[in-house]
Amino acid sequence: MACPKCGKVKRERLAWLADNPFYTKRFAFYVGRRCRDSTIKAVAEELGLDWKTVKELDKQYMREQVRRMGRPGPLVIGIDEVSIRKGHTYRIVVSDLLRRRPIWFGGHDRSEASMDEFYRWLGPKKCGQIRLAVMDMWKPFRNSAARHIPNAAILFDKFHIMSHLGEALDKVRKSEYARLTGPERRFIKGQKYTLLSHRENLNLEGRLALKELLRANRRLHVAYLLKESFGLLWSYQREGWALRFFENWKAALKWQRLKPYEEFARMIEKHWDGIASFCRPENKVPLGFVEGLNNKIRVLQRRAYGLRDEEYLRLKILTCMLPPI
Repeated sequence: MACPKCGKVKRERLAWLADNPFYTKRFAFYVGRRCRDSTIKAVAEELGLDWKTVKELDKQYMREQVRRMGRPGPLVIGIDEVSIRKGHTYRIVVSDLLRRRPIWFGGHDRSEASMDEFYRWLGPKKCGQIRLAVMDMWKPFRNSAARHIPNAAILFDKFHIMSHLGEALDKVRKSEYARLTGPERRFIKGQKYTLLSHRENLNLEGRLALKELLRANRRLHVAYLLKESFGLLWSYQREGWALRFFENWKAALKWQRLKPYEEFARMIEKHWDGIASFCRPENKVPLGFVEGLNNKIRVLQRRAYGLRDEEYLRLKILTCMLPPI
């Protein structure tokens, strides 16, 4: 019926209705809780609904989760990029490392301009509260942090540093495979992940293959021991001790003809300040959370089977560590 004052037809808003007026909020939240552990397709089949309806109800549930958590004010942030599809298409994920949850997903790539979007969204007041930023050695992330949070300490993520060392070890493996001929190659072929894995993570067959490989090739034996020992760098409590350890580690490269390791050592020297920051007591934060979140995001992407709704992916990432409602 038309309104006598304005002549327009108006509809009464009921607080207990979902965005889709055919369902209540309570039902929408039930669907959202089911979607935390199951795929959209499975929930749709279980409840006899169209999968698009299930997705929209799930999005309403997740928006409410984000709203209830309020505007974040992080003291320690973790920055990483995730690939959302093939072709080097990246988005940036920022996490609150003390509360152990993602707080921002966005940007158009992993450029400095995209990183600036996060700091503008957070605002200058809350940016001034950040005391530590954990990231990889990607230059655009460092440049953006230097402008927006100049008083915060920069800490380079251990996982990314060790991944660079793993790449150096694999280059040595490839060079040894190319240098050798005949039956000597058989110890190296197919052993990439045996070398890159920690010994305690290998099964019995992998440990025997690693033992034979290291016994057969001296250069790979030395490279493997240097890779395993470098992880001790993060166990030191004082920067001076950590620096002495690194100098000794670098000295062990002399006469070994391990060019990829020498390049890695130069990279560490160039970024030493961001690595040594971990020795300070106030910077002891859970570095594994950023990469653990990255793995969780990959699981969400695989479960989505190519879903191209980026807003849905954003909400899934922001709520993956939040408690259910």
